[in-house]
Amino acid sequence: MIRNIIFDWSGTLVDDLPAVWEATNYVFKQAGLPEMTLDEFRAEFCLPFTKFYNKFTPGVPVEKLEAWFHSHFRQCQESVVPLPHAREFLEFCRAQKMRTFVLSSVHPDHFRVQAEVTGFAEFIDEPFIGVWDKREKIHAILEQHRLIPDETLFIGDMQHDIETAKHGGVHSCAVLTGYNSLVQLRAAVPDRIVEHLGELRELLAHESSVTVNAASALHTFPIVTVGAVIFHPTNGDVLMFRTHKWSNMWGIPGGKVRYSETCLEALRRELKEETNLDIGDIRFVLVQDCIESEEFYRKAHFVLLNYTCHAREPLDVQLNDEAQEFRWLPIEEALALALNQPTRILLEAICEGGEL
Repeated sequence: MIRNIIFDWSGTLVDDLPAVWEATNYVFKQAGLPEMTLDEFRAEFCLPFTKFYNKFTPGVPVEKLEAWFHSHFRQCQESVVPLPHAREFLEFCRAQKMRTFVLSSVHPDHFRVQAEVTGFAEFIDEPFIGVWDKREKIHAILEQHRLIPDETLFIGDMQHDIETAKHGGVHSCAVLTGYNSLVQLRAAVPDRIVEHLGELRELLAHESSVTVNAASALHTFPIVTVGAVIFHPTNGDVLMFRTHKWSNMWGIPGGKVRYSETCLEALRRELKEETNLDIGDIRFVLVQDCIESEEFYRKAHFVLLNYTCHAREPLDVQLNDEAQEFRWLPIEEALALALNQPTRILLEAICEGGEL
C-alpha cells in the first residue's frame, strides 16, 4: 500500500522545460557556445546538472553559470505552468490521506514563486529543494519523517529520479511529461512508466502498488482503438503528430473505443479531442494487431482500426496534452519521418491502394 509520495517538481508537477531550455541557451550564449535545439537539450540534459555543465562548459566556474542561468530564468519564469492532471493527482493524494513531499533541484526562489502561482504548496507536507544530488537526501527524508520505504513512492521525469528511488529503496514511477525521453527512462528501469499523473491516479485507485505488472488487471483483453490519417481538404497534405508515449515518434491521432460507442463515433470524438478538427469522407483502410510494441511506453495489446478522412474547415488544429507537435505535409514527406511502425504500415497501405 502506497502511503507516502515524494514528487520531483520540474517536469512532474509543473512544466518549466521551455523556460529552463531558454535560460540554458542564454548561459551557452554568454559562454560563447552555440544554442541547443529543444530535442538536443532533452537528449543531453541530466542531473546532477553539474555533469551537464562539466560536459559543455568546462572551465567556467559553476557560480558564474548559476548566476547567468537564474538571472535569465527569472525573466521567463512566467511561462511555467502546472502540468495536466497534476492538481487532480495532488487532490487525490490529500483525499487518500497520503503524505506528500517534494525533492527537487529547483532553486528555492523559483520554487516559492511557482508554488504560489500554481497553488500546489497547500498539498505538500514539506519541500526539499535546491538539492543538486537527490541521492544524498533521500535517506534523510525517510528517516526524518519515519517513512517506510515499501510504502513510499518517488515520482519523477528523469533518470536521476529513478536512481534516487532505487538508492532509497522506495518504489519508483517515471512520467513522460518532462525532460527525459521514453528510451532514457526505460534505461533507468523504473517500477512503472506512465504517460501522465492522471494514469497513475487511475492505477493507484485500483491497485496497492506500482510494480511493472500492477496495471495488468486493468487491461486483461485486447484494447480496440481507432485512428486516421487526416487529409487537408484542399492541398492533400496529411496531418502527422508526435507524442512522447510512442517513443517521441510521429504518428496519427486516435484512441480507444468506449463501451456502447460505434467505431465511427469513437473516431470522430477522438480526432476532435486530439486535434480540434471535424472530419468527413471517412474510409476504412485496414486493421492491425499491435502486441506489446517496444515503441509504446507500456506493455499493451491493441487492435488498431485504421481509416482515412478529410478535415473540414475551419482548420484550427489544437493539440490536447497527448501530443507535443504537429505538421501538415505531403504523404511522401511524412514517410520520411521517424514514424511508429503502425503508422508506417498504414501510410504505405494508403499509397499502395491509391487512397490519395
